[in-house]
Amino acid sequence: MSAGEVHAAAERTARASYGRLVSLLAAPTGDLALAEDALSAAFEQALLRWPRDGIPGNPEAWLLTVARNRQRDTWKSAYNRAFAPLEAAGWEGRDAMPADEPDVDAMGDKRLELLFVCAHPAIDPGIRTPLMLQTVLGFDAARIAAVFAVPAAAMAQRLVRAKRKIKEARIPFTVPDRGAMPGRLPAVLEAIYGCYAMAWLDEGWEAAAQGDGPEQGPDLSGEAQYLALTLARTLETEPEAWGLAALITLSMSRRPGRSDEGREFVPLGEQDTSRWDASLLAQGEALLGLAVPPGLPGRFQLEAAIQAVHCARARTGLTDWAALHTLYAALLVVAPSLGAQVALAAVAGRTGEPASGLAALDALAATGTAAGRAAVAAFQPFHAARAELLARSGRTAEASAEFTVAAGLARQPAVRNYLLGRAELSRLG
Repeated sequence: MSAGEVHAAAERTARASYGRLVSLLAAPTGDLALAEDALSAAFEQALLRWPRDGIPGNPEAWLLTVARNRQRDTWKSAYNRAFAPLEAAGWEGRDAMPADEPDVDAMGDKRLELLFVCAHPAIDPGIRTPLMLQTVLGFDAARIAAVFAVPAAAMAQRLVRAKRKIKEARIPFTVPDRGAMPGRLPAVLEAIYGCYAMAWLDEGWEAAAQGDGPEQGPDLSGEAQYLALTLARTLETEPEAWGLAALITLSMSRRPGRSDEGREFVPLGEQDTSRWDASLLAQGEALLGLAVPPGLPGRFQLEAAIQAVHCARARTGLTDWAALHTLYAALLVVAPSLGAQVALAAVAGRTGEPASGLAALDALAATGTAAGRAAVAAFQPFHAARAELLARSGRTAEASAEFTVAAGLARQPAVRNYLLGRAELSRLG
């Protein structure tokens, strides 16, 4: 078997199963660092042995067995024999792994338990989401650091400290009871959504000028949807969990329309709705129906409702901009953010005169602290939305300049090319 085939198989398994395997390895002892090291060693062994022996029928189970044997070897090292009884490591004196291949599917999915471990009150709130993104969802420290605008070395150190805290505090790997749930659930929801958003940024598309949310990336976005659905079904009556599941599913439903044969990128407002995934759209709307709050709606319920308004164009042929304005205004009250402010201004420019949206964007750029103004200047959707409103106002030269700035800040090459094309069209008038 070729090295290329083996590398591809190992990569597929890592993308699909990394978080699950880490969770299964760490659950008995709470030692996340050892679980990650053991799994890394198992993948190294796979790259050495699979070309000779062939890819096993169940790569997950093979990796789990090898990683658990690596954990056993660590626990039975001279240091651990002297200072740490095997009972403390969770092996209770067993000398070896069972000979039979483990049934991974019968073990259940421990990732939700690990998500709640990372959201434990003993863990610094500022590191909870990065910790989940790394240990459960497989992002490396450098990628996480870039998203959170933190030096990679500093992020790595913080993650190491958090894992040590989990081990030393003996935080149990369980889904908390209802009493502890409110304090931990928001961080878990944020981490799952963070996985989806990072997949979109890395591999997806960006409909920035439309104030739209993330689209699907080929693997991690599906993983995020699975986790969101599993969490919602586990909690049963938590509206925000159903809202997150609906938000991701509705956004994923539009993936087929994001490009066509003649264009690499098609913004939301120009997409052919007949190409959207009708099955996912129906599923997302059904999930949103389960996200009925007892009181005021939360962030993810509102964002899912915004997605539903965009998706309704598949039935009506129209976008209800007034409804979007109401929903974004509510979102800004419940979960204020720069993204919500920009989206509200962009929608205001569609429901009324473009000048009203431009005024809101210009005020956003001119007020607040120096750090806040710098954040606005570096925020790509701000420039894309402003460019769109300038173009609608007939201010073509200014629109061209803003489209160019937005293109320079875009991470996806296809989006960058689209915005540069808009800049050129505006320049030509």
